[in-house]
Amino acid sequence: MDAQGRHLPSVTTILNATKPREAREALANWRQRVGPAEAQKISGNASRRGTQTHRQLRRHLLGEDHPCPESALPYWESLQPVLNDLQAVRLVESTVFHYDIGYAGKVDCVASYRGIPCVLDWKTSDRPKGSIDRLYDAPLQLAAYCGAVNHTYESYGVKLDQAAIVVAVPEQEAEVFELSPDLMAHYWQQWLQRVREYYNRRLRE
Repeated sequence: MDAQGRHLPSVTTILNATKPREAREALANWRQRVGPAEAQKISGNASRRGTQTHRQLRRHLLGEDHPCPESALPYWESLQPVLNDLQAVRLVESTVFHYDIGYAGKVDCVASYRGIPCVLDWKTSDRPKGSIDRLYDAPLQLAAYCGAVNHTYESYGVKLDQAAIVVAVPEQEAEVFELSPDLMAHYWQQWLQRVREYYNRRLRE
């Protein structure tokens, strides 16, 4: 909900509602393979480490001095090389809206990474992803956030067209998947298709 009380679906809500059948089947097969209890445990641990790491990042980027929780420390250490290349932090966990298209989202960070202004998304993983294909909907999510940042701050002349997905992995430097303007344009079109699908489904309900 925005300051005027308008409700817009979140990026996550739209992506979850329009998840391709293959992705849903893969998740269901994984849950069946490891068992419901183990799946719940793994998901819970991943959620907690992600929340703790995000909280530590937020404090750091806002200039707050706070010791890192021990459980998040391996991921925090993995992120240090990326944080050293970060300058001109503009937004940290900020809510943005795209009224023309009809969605909202909370962007992790807008800053300059190695001198290039971009939208950044922080993720954690127990093992390297190795390929952007293994990030599933994350590039679409980032394209959506980038579009909403540009829409929200259009009057300030903001026009971002690059992004980076940063994956913290214990005992190694974080993986950085940089999205060029061409890639961002590609994922933006995929995102628009998912938004159309979401609203078409709502009309049929």
